Amino acid sequence: MNLAFWKKKEHTAGQVDFQRLPRHIAVILDGNGRWAQRRGLPRTAGHKAGAETFRAIATYCRDIGLEYLTVYAFSTENWKRPKDEVETIMVLLKRYLLEAIDTMERDNVRLRFLGDMQALSQELRDLVEQCNAISDRLTGCQCNICINYGGRAEIAQGARRFAEDCAAGVVKPDDLTEETFEKYLYSAGMPSPELLIRPGGEQRLSNFLLWQCAYAEFYFTDVLWPDFSKEELHRAIAAYQRRNRRFGGVG
Repeated sequence: MNLAFWKKKEHTAGQVDFQRLPRHIAVILDGNGRWAQRRGLPRTAGHKAGAETFRAIATYCRDIGLEYLTVYAFSTENWKRPKDEVETIMVLLKRYLLEAIDTMERDNVRLRFLGDMQALSQELRDLVEQCNAISDRLTGCQCNICINYGGRAEIAQGARRFAEDCAAGVVKPDDLTEETFEKYLYSAGMPSPELLIRPGGEQRLSNFLLWQCAYAEFYFTDVLWPDFSKEELHRAIAAYQRRNRRFGGVG
C-alpha cells in the first residue's frame, strides 16, 4: 500500500499527525534471535529477517519526512555472541553498505555510522568511509546505524577527547558545558531523539544513547523486531504525540 493510503488511514483514525512528527526517532533492534527460535530456525535467520525489516522501516521513515533515524544494530557487548551469529551480522552489514553506496544519491539518504569502527574489518571500514563521503554531498533523511556502540564508551571517549584538547591548550576546563561536551560525542551536530522505540518486550536502554535520551519519550512493545511494521511505528508515534513533554517543568 502506498504512502498516501497510510497517511489517510492514520489521519482518519485520529492517531498520527504527520505534520507533528518528531525530528529524530531512535530504535533498539531487539528480538531477532527470539523470532527465529520461535520458528525453529537458527538465530542467524532472525538477523536476516530483521535486516529486511530495517530496510522497510528506514525507507518508510524517509517517505514520511523524518529527519533522523538512529538504530542500535550491534553493541560493544554483542561480540560475546556465538561466532557464527556475529559473522552473519557482519555479512549483512557488508551487503547493506554495498547496496547503500549504489542507492544513497538516488534516494537522497545520508548514512552515518556511530561507534568504534576500529573493531571492524578493514573492508567494512573502507565501505563506511565511502558512505560517509557520499553522505557529505546529500541533504536528505539521515539514518544512523550504531555498530560496536556503547553509550558509556561514547561518553568516556568524549571526556578523553575534551581532556586532550585541554592538555593541548585548545580549550580550558571552564569551557565545559553540556553544549560543548555534545560536540565530542558521535552524535555531534544532531538533535537528540525525541522518541525511543524498543521492540522485543524488554524495558531498558541497554547502554544506548545514554546522554542523548535524557528527555526522550520511551515506547516499548512486545512485537519482535522482524515483525515490526508501519502500523507499529504509527502506534509509537501516536503515543508520543499524546504525551505532555514538560522537561522538568509543570507543563
